[in-house]
Amino acid sequence: PLAMCPVRSWLATGRASPRLVLAVVFVALLLDNVLLTVVVPIVPTFLYTTEYEGAESSVSPALPEATPASPGAAPFSRSDTTTSAGNGTGSSPPGPPSRGCLQGGEFLAQENTRVGLLFASKALVQLLVNPWVGVLTNRIGYHIPMFLGFTIMFLSTVMFAFSGTYTLLFIARALQGLGSSFSSVAGLGLLASVYPNDSERGRAMGIALGGLALGVLIGAPFGSVMYEFVGKASPFLVLAFLALLDGALQLCILQPSRVSPESTKATPVSTLLRDPYILVAAGALCFSNMGVAMLEPTLPIWMLQTMCPPQWQLGMAFLPASISYLVGTNLFGILANRMGRWLCSMIGMAVVGISLLCVPLATNIYGLIGPNAGLGFAIGMVDSSMMPIMGYLVDLRHTSAYGTVYAIADVAFCMGFAVGPSTGGAVVRALGFPWLMVIVGALNVAYAPLCWLLRSPPAAEEKMAILSQECPMQPKSYTPKEAQRESSLTAEAENVE
Repeated sequence: PLAMCPVRSWLATGRASPRLVLAVVFVALLLDNVLLTVVVPIVPTFLYTTEYEGAESSVSPALPEATPASPGAAPFSRSDTTTSAGNGTGSSPPGPPSRGCLQGGEFLAQENTRVGLLFASKALVQLLVNPWVGVLTNRIGYHIPMFLGFTIMFLSTVMFAFSGTYTLLFIARALQGLGSSFSSVAGLGLLASVYPNDSERGRAMGIALGGLALGVLIGAPFGSVMYEFVGKASPFLVLAFLALLDGALQLCILQPSRVSPESTKATPVSTLLRDPYILVAAGALCFSNMGVAMLEPTLPIWMLQTMCPPQWQLGMAFLPASISYLVGTNLFGILANRMGRWLCSMIGMAVVGISLLCVPLATNIYGLIGPNAGLGFAIGMVDSSMMPIMGYLVDLRHTSAYGTVYAIADVAFCMGFAVGPSTGGAVVRALGFPWLMVIVGALNVAYAPLCWLLRSPPAAEEKMAILSQECPMQPKSYTPKEAQRESSLTAEAENVE
């Protein structure tokens, strides 16, 4: 019993510590986004290996055996030796293909659409579930939904590891969307509630989004390397083990069995969706993330068709975007509050558009470094600005219950990842990959000026006195002109007295 006292006191301290809550949310977002991106380089090549080559009569009989969890076999090793030999170009040492492009151009074109729909299924499920999760968190608190999200995420990860067909991969991806909905909405709402000060909340959101960025950073390169050298199941089994550790962390720090509803009644979703300022912030999240969402299914296939890269480069192509997103979210989690979050997001959206326009100009993987790095950095600027703005707008104009507004933020984020991959593949088939980048890039540049509307959102009158004491904002960009005029008048009156 005496030995248990320090443990109990540590748990009690941890449950009251905003930093440990931030650590839990960081890890949850990290794992969700590693799983989100680890499939990006795996799925196109896995489907090519199992479906196109499996149907070819010229393929060696051993190939169909390398379906669900082919341990250690390189996905292109057999196919490319036969393909290259058939073309008379010779082949490289065992492992990734040399410089021989893949056969089956029509199959790859159709695969754009199928892979896009598979990637979009996660976001589509989140779109449907998020509003209900927002309402649920207001009724039972954030802790139970967070733990439920972990449980579903673990099941999805195990299913990815052992799925050998397109249908099972599709179901696993949709199941991930369900778990992600619980984790992200409850996690961001929990952060907003334990960091009531707006400046501290901005920093905390930046750090939490750094977990998201780190997950994106690790996912694609980790997936491509593990798939090529160890096997398809290996990256997912590692993630399943890490998910178990996350569950243990949540059991220690949070209280998943405790029902703790919000102290204030939340503003209905319908009211928040009629707020033009919340809609502008949500639109910025949607369109800025739509660019990278369209790249995920289409860029690896475009690279296979035009650059003929080795397998590991398909994941490494996303590395510059991931690193710069990690830098951008952490840097502008602090800077955005000083320079004005509206200005930060407006510049970010313009840079997103310009970066997307430059992607099709690349002729090899090195040409993708600059555009992808600019894209990741700019999306980091937008995300680290808009997530705190969402919480602030609720404080400023509605009741301070955050589950619903972060459900809307996550819906906007998922709208980009649902519309992007599902329409991107169809646009590529109709117009080509370069035109897809032109369309999405121009859309971001055109939307950027709307962020100016967030420069000075008006507050509800009954909120002004409370916010001036509890949640003062440093930058002029958020202070309504009427409030400035009132504060100057009160200052003059005090001087006269």
